[in-house]
Amino acid sequence: MKEIIFNSSHRQKHFEFFNSMARPHFNITAQVDITGLPAFLKQRSLPTNPSIVYLVARAANEIPEFRWRIREGKVYEHETVQPSFTVYTEVADVFSFCTVPYEEEAGKFIKSADAISKKMRTEPSLEDEEGRDDFLFLSTIPWVSFTGFEHAMHYQPSDSVPRMVWGKFYESGGKLLMPLSVQVHHAVADGRHVGQYFQKIEAMAKNPAAYFG
Repeated sequence: MKEIIFNSSHRQKHFEFFNSMARPHFNITAQVDITGLPAFLKQRSLPTNPSIVYLVARAANEIPEFRWRIREGKVYEHETVQPSFTVYTEVADVFSFCTVPYEEEAGKFIKSADAISKKMRTEPSLEDEEGRDDFLFLSTIPWVSFTGFEHAMHYQPSDSVPRMVWGKFYESGGKLLMPLSVQVHHAVADGRHVGQYFQKIEAMAKNPAAYFG
């Protein structure tokens, strides 16, 4: 982890301006074209949800601003950030957190994510490791093709962990679309970075062989 020093006075002012706000996060929801992805995953016998977690986490890890975190007014960059996603449990009608160490190699990550998520179904947890902020908070709402999303969260002290949620796939205009919500802290990430994120997700979905091997 390294500290980020803004060399531009304008970028420093941008950080200070948004970091001083009571609700400094912004959220963009868009419909992502995943037309060929489900068939590819089925052909490779890859589980759908862990595979999407992999794509969502890989895109975030490839954009530095998605790895930036605010601590006591300073910005630090993690080398990697770890997906913590929701898994529905067998012990109650609510979810469990499921944190999986990020691996760039898809096969290793998906195998690990599938195993850990199955364990969380019977041994659920809602505990975060104190002092850690190298997470991505992820969730799926598979029953709804939503067009917007709002998270429950504490805004103070500063929470700069990005949050992504995807919903029910649906067909439109000959394409298979997936709603995807991306929420970030505006002091560390701008609309440009979220736009890059959506572009990466669509590029991965259109050419999955390049990422899943």
